[in-house]
Amino acid sequence: MKTSILNVQFDNLTLEQAASRFVGFLGEDAPRAVFTPNPEMVMLAQKDDEFKGILNSADLLVPDGIGIVKASRLTPSKIKERVPGIELVASIFEREEAKDATWYFLGGRPDVAEMAKTKLQANHPHLKVVGCHHGYFAEDEEEVIARNIAETNADIVLVGLGFPRQERFINKYKSTIGAKVLVGVGGSFDVFSENLKRAPKIFRKMGMEWLYRLLRQPSRIWRQRVLVKFAFKVIISKLRGTL
Repeated sequence: MKTSILNVQFDNLTLEQAASRFVGFLGEDAPRAVFTPNPEMVMLAQKDDEFKGILNSADLLVPDGIGIVKASRLTPSKIKERVPGIELVASIFEREEAKDATWYFLGGRPDVAEMAKTKLQANHPHLKVVGCHHGYFAEDEEEVIARNIAETNADIVLVGLGFPRQERFINKYKSTIGAKVLVGVGGSFDVFSENLKRAPKIFRKMGMEWLYRLLRQPSRIWRQRVLVKFAFKVIISKLRGTL
């Protein structure tokens, strides 16, 4: 079942259901794209039709943002729960069906992906990471990097380049890379490497992770303005019957 929020089509799944669909992709031949939009990404899609098309072409599109879940309450198909990308990926590390999968980490500052690999393998000894590459590369290097990833035969590729760059990269090169699943993971490598702490569970449970980030990084206030614009856009669209 899909839930449309400002013409972005979300899969209406719980975290457990999304994880089950994810591991199901590992048994298929075609490369699958997994994206986890937040309100900022949905707002970008309002003025960038190409980006909207990329999001809607995803094989799994789940909401990484409490604002998406709240907006869905104004639709006939309320989204079951928030499915943060980092939690979705972390759940896959523990899935028995994914124990033999091989992984590639692309993104983050130099050495951060390698640090994430080290930390994760300490907690998940079975985790097979076959390659890492930082996210500081030019557009004319993309194809070479994509081909290098393909040579590793990785089953799952985590792409942490920030939006919309990571979604565009996955959409453009998923066939070249040929992995079973490619996932846009934003800044997850910073958390996996323990260079950055996530909000305490109480903030996450209350849907206030954005507030914790703002308190830790007041400069984010300029980014948070988009949440107000998103809420206004949702309300106006609801009144017009176009949500």
